[in-house]
Amino acid sequence: MLMRNLKVFTAYCGTAYHGFQRQENAVGVQNILEEKLSLLTNGDVKINGCSRTDTGVHANEYCFSFETEHSIPCNNIIRGMNSILPDDISILSCEEVPADFHARYSCIAKEYEYLILNRQSKDPFLADRALHYPFKLDIPLIEKAAQDFVGTHDFTSFCGTANLKENTVRTIEYFKVIQNENLVKLIVKGDGFLYNMVRIMVGTLIFINEGKLDAGSIPAIIEAKDRNLAGKTIGAQGLYLNKVFY
Repeated sequence: MLMRNLKVFTAYCGTAYHGFQRQENAVGVQNILEEKLSLLTNGDVKINGCSRTDTGVHANEYCFSFETEHSIPCNNIIRGMNSILPDDISILSCEEVPADFHARYSCIAKEYEYLILNRQSKDPFLADRALHYPFKLDIPLIEKAAQDFVGTHDFTSFCGTANLKENTVRTIEYFKVIQNENLVKLIVKGDGFLYNMVRIMVGTLIFINEGKLDAGSIPAIIEAKDRNLAGKTIGAQGLYLNKVFY
């Protein structure tokens, strides 16, 4: 039979998982998807994910691809997988694509969202899905500061040590700050992101909000290429891979 290459979009709540990537001594989202796809197609399925995500990070839209000789229609993959996957993982779409498509290497941009619950009281229904920040957020201040991330820069100051031996130049297309009553969304799109990059960017904006960093300090922090000058790595619970672009 002919080999088929399939492109699948999924969404998941990452609270129970050690990130997306397959783990040997823990459970990643990839472990679950490969197990269920292998069961559905009666074969040994290995998938290619569009990116890694950290423990506790979620996805509104995550893309993976895989090859199979099975003739099962795409609609049946959606229905079949959603009937056997746990409730915190959902298949959104599935389509056949050319053989050279790869979920990671064909990706041209990603959009991340960071969700903040900005009120004094906690919300038990958002405990693992948003950062609870009980202090006042100066939205115009952090929105203006966020624009200093836009453009092509070396983001060494905004990445974990895992990325220090690779190219750390990335292009940020936009960084939006949207408030809807007590929920604040920080939405950033770029051609790629380094390890912990979005969480450090958000943590830096939080430091600016708290007066721990000057409002106009981000360009100098970028220029310095020194992780110690940026803000803290904010919690993973508020981070979502929001969109993937091809």
